Amino acid sequence: MARPARQRSQSGTYHIVMRGINRQDIFYDEEDYQHFLEIIERVKSDRFEVFGYCLMSNHVHLLIHEKSEEISQIMKRIGSSYTWWYNRRYERTGHLFQGRYGSECVEDDRYLLAVIRYIHQNPAKAGIVSKAEDYRWSSIHAYLGRYEYPKGLTDVDFILGLFAPERARAIRRFRDYMKTETQETCLDNEVKPRKTDDEVKQEIETILDGTPVSALQSMEKTKRDELLRRIKAIEGATQRQIARVTGLSQNVVFKA
Repeated sequence: MARPARQRSQSGTYHIVMRGINRQDIFYDEEDYQHFLEIIERVKSDRFEVFGYCLMSNHVHLLIHEKSEEISQIMKRIGSSYTWWYNRRYERTGHLFQGRYGSECVEDDRYLLAVIRYIHQNPAKAGIVSKAEDYRWSSIHAYLGRYEYPKGLTDVDFILGLFAPERARAIRRFRDYMKTETQETCLDNEVKPRKTDDEVKQEIETILDGTPVSALQSMEKTKRDELLRRIKAIEGATQRQIARVTGLSQNVVFKA
């Protein structure tokens, strides 16, 4: 059966979600996050505007406005470039992202503001930070007039202009708006609070059914990898956290 065609935005603005395949992490360290943003900067040129972004460990939110290129081609450039780099760096092959990216059309200014707030609040809702502006890998810093890497990546003028014509006042109003609780689920209604290490350990112990967690370190590879694939499916647990709890290297967890 053919896949349904994507809905085309009349405004040219889209909220995009890219997820790691099998919920795996797509960012492990600062270099990964930075390189993804560098790819966006390189691909961007006059093709599109970036109204917002948030990079989480296993998924990405983008708020993109088309200019000279359609969203499907934009996302193909971004996804394939990062997958090639990631596979080369971590000595792996195959897909990195889960199926087709998710997208929704953003057709009016009111919903545009709801989406940018939702994107920026993602890390706080997941329990990673207490305030949206404390999270490093999102465009909120560009909107608040702070340093952004790469510099000038986010096109803030249009959205800030919806708050006030004068920049300082617009930033103040934007910050206040970011602090208000959003009720929208937007495209992604799967934001789950992160589990603590103790909670992850308890779930691992359930999967191991009486076998000590430490036994994973000396277990035969085929059996260990089979268990790790089940462990990596635990909601709210990252692969980095699993490595920490089990005492295995991130590389072992990643390749299972």
